[in-house]
Amino acid sequence: MKIKLLLVSFLGAATAALAADPTPAISAANILAHTKVLSSDEFEGRAPGSPGEEKTVAYLIQEFKKLGLQPGNPDGTYIQNVPLVGITSTPALSFSIDGHTLALENVNEFVGPTSRVTPHVEAKDTDVVFVGYGVVAPEFGWDDYKGVDVKGKTVVMLINDPPVLGADGQLDPKVFGGKAMTYYGRWTYKYEIAAAKGAVACLIVHETGPAAYPFGVIVGSRSRENFEISTPDKNAGHVAMEGWLTLDAARKVFAAAGKDYDRAKAAAVRRDFQPIMLGARASFAIASILRPVASKNVVALLPGSDPKLRDEYVIYTAHWDHLGRDNRLTGDQIFNGAAGCAVLLELARAYTSLPADQRPKRSILFLSVTAEEKGLLGSHYYASDPLYPLTKTLANINMDGANQFGPTSDMATVGYGASTIDDIGIAVAAAQGREMKPEAHPENGSYYRSDHFEFAKVGVPSYYPKNGRSYIGKPADFAEKNVQDYIANRYHKVTDEVQPDWSFEGAAQDTVFLLQVGWRIANGDTWPEWKSGNEFKARRDAMMKK
Repeated sequence: MKIKLLLVSFLGAATAALAADPTPAISAANILAHTKVLSSDEFEGRAPGSPGEEKTVAYLIQEFKKLGLQPGNPDGTYIQNVPLVGITSTPALSFSIDGHTLALENVNEFVGPTSRVTPHVEAKDTDVVFVGYGVVAPEFGWDDYKGVDVKGKTVVMLINDPPVLGADGQLDPKVFGGKAMTYYGRWTYKYEIAAAKGAVACLIVHETGPAAYPFGVIVGSRSRENFEISTPDKNAGHVAMEGWLTLDAARKVFAAAGKDYDRAKAAAVRRDFQPIMLGARASFAIASILRPVASKNVVALLPGSDPKLRDEYVIYTAHWDHLGRDNRLTGDQIFNGAAGCAVLLELARAYTSLPADQRPKRSILFLSVTAEEKGLLGSHYYASDPLYPLTKTLANINMDGANQFGPTSDMATVGYGASTIDDIGIAVAAAQGREMKPEAHPENGSYYRSDHFEFAKVGVPSYYPKNGRSYIGKPADFAEKNVQDYIANRYHKVTDEVQPDWSFEGAAQDTVFLLQVGWRIANGDTWPEWKSGNEFKARRDAMMKK
């Protein structure tokens, strides 16, 4: 099915304000076809450093060449090399309490990988300290460590931000974003602050509700081979064990130490919380198999039509990688999902189909990054070592996944209100006859879980729109039921495969939106900016002053 950019066929709504916008057709069939190829068993789940990576990179380059896009690397290739190291950890973890040893079962009760690039790490008899949510946030008057020396100790902490209530008994929007998660709630932050405090191990208590995914997702993604960017210090500054405990395992440890887990958790939501010495000693050992991995970002360039603006860029990102295969499973072993990258390819095709007089004035970079599933590593590498100056990069627009269920009368923005790109998105959505809304579950921290975040961290205005939830012709609860079913039964599982009823008409509708937003930025008289009060504004301001 072909979907015109003004979506008259879907919604009967177009405005004169968008009369100058380009109107090539977007093909839902193309998105479905790319998804079927990339998610096929032949590509083996597309893990970095696997034969699946080789096939995926070759396919992307082939498709970009077909479209006539130029190599995106100034060296004349479609490749940015990303040096990674694969780490397969086998951990053991136990607690000594009053002369008794409590050993936890790997995978079933904890996951405990290391990001240190060394064959073996261990620590014996380390004091265990419960540090609440593990947050130090001066702007909120919050410090869960309270000056307690945790150097050489094992810290245990809760997942997400502290859910601070206001006087009305509701989550206080002025503290940790209220319902929305801030970076303080992200697991990467928790490991970072624990390392900065000198802890030797950090164990996060997993709970399905606040995490928005079950413990099985952690097992599937963190108990197998993990990846890190290869650094000179071999990540010696990281905590030795970056672990997770199941809720039951945490309760078991607290109970064995004579502590009440629920009481400690309740105390952790207050500013006056004091770290709790559990009276336990943790010992762990991690044996690791190390493997150098020469992974790749794939990048293609559509040069701007205006010679004066051609050295300025709008970057679209989508990660090509997934979780590969798990040989420990019987039967199906392959993690297939691939839709975001398929949208990127169709978006690139739409741009190249524009007539010469409608080509964007500034250059468009189509960047398909590696190792998103391993911690946003490919986008982190590009943001740290960009092929084109970040001071010449107007914006990053990210896609992760696609709407396979059908057209919607709305859209959502992850991190709604962060930058002036939101204003463009609102206008484009309105011209499509759609309403732009904040994301439905900001408490899940999606803003910190996809590739745009690495661009935001260094200051580049970044935008992450998602498909809507008001499906045309469907019941009001259609979206929520499908989302919850997907998380429970398919997300990061081998069952995440193309289904017979998927049409990708909704994905095509959203590709329309993505093209128009990027096209407007690339042709605009002003650059996107972070809005006042945004945490990344100062970084952009400092970058541009230099």
